[in-house]
Amino acid sequence: MYAPGLKVTLVDVVQALTRLGGVSDHATLVRLVPRRAVAAACAAGDVIRVSRNLYALPAANEARLAAARLSGVVSHLSAALAHGWKVKRPPVLPMVTVRRNRSPGAVDGVDVRFGDWRPDELDGVVTGPVRTVVDCARGLPFDESLAVADAALRSGQVTREQLEEAAATSPRTGRPAALRVARCASGLAANPFESVLRATALGVPGLSVVPQGAVGTVGHADLTDARLRIAVEAESFEFHALPEAFRYDIRRYTAMTRLGWLVVRFVWEDAMHRPAYVHDTLADVVALRTQQKAVRAKRA
Repeated sequence: MYAPGLKVTLVDVVQALTRLGGVSDHATLVRLVPRRAVAAACAAGDVIRVSRNLYALPAANEARLAAARLSGVVSHLSAALAHGWKVKRPPVLPMVTVRRNRSPGAVDGVDVRFGDWRPDELDGVVTGPVRTVVDCARGLPFDESLAVADAALRSGQVTREQLEEAAATSPRTGRPAALRVARCASGLAANPFESVLRATALGVPGLSVVPQGAVGTVGHADLTDARLRIAVEAESFEFHALPEAFRYDIRRYTAMTRLGWLVVRFVWEDAMHRPAYVHDTLADVVALRTQQKAVRAKRA
């Protein structure tokens, strides 16, 4: 949370928006940086005010210009941002898809992908919501594409049935990845942080997590495995800025522990930049829980 008196630069505003997934509503953004810094970033062109209450990094607009220059369409992560969805990380370069039979010439500064599309798969010069999710699922790492699929479901612009049908009929190359993303996607994930954390957790043998699972009468955890009674929490400083929120969560974790749940907490940097650490930690927790269950069974 922004602390009054702390000097904030335009870089800080961009970094805050990046952590929020590349797009953010005004209220969330000004919890991290002051209003005047947001206004200055917009004036400098480092941040775009998409609408009265929505701010974004300029990547989507850059992609539109690149698509026009290359006679292509805005796609993948650039399309996700254009639809107003939060992503794991904004693309370093604008992402544009051009026809397979076309030679785009010089493409410096653009991440060019090749493919074909039908008119009904487009929203203007941007791939439509369903096509955007499937493109990401076929061409990006699982954690990045799951974050996009979760955001799409959360937005209400697509349904799980649409994603599964589109994935099943997508080109053979990349189809298994698209099907996996469609089947694992959930609109219950609040943000890319939770989506990326779940993507790593789904790769841990013996761990079967669901988003926003119930923990007895305490409430819900970001991820839960009810069989092993493991709760995984994505700890964002953004939502613990106020003392009341911090105290509430501490008491909630204590209540979960009293019910016999093992609570594991990860910060944003762990999920986004240290997936091996997250994976190994969860694997150790699963081994511990499995051992505990075996001891109890033996005693019984």
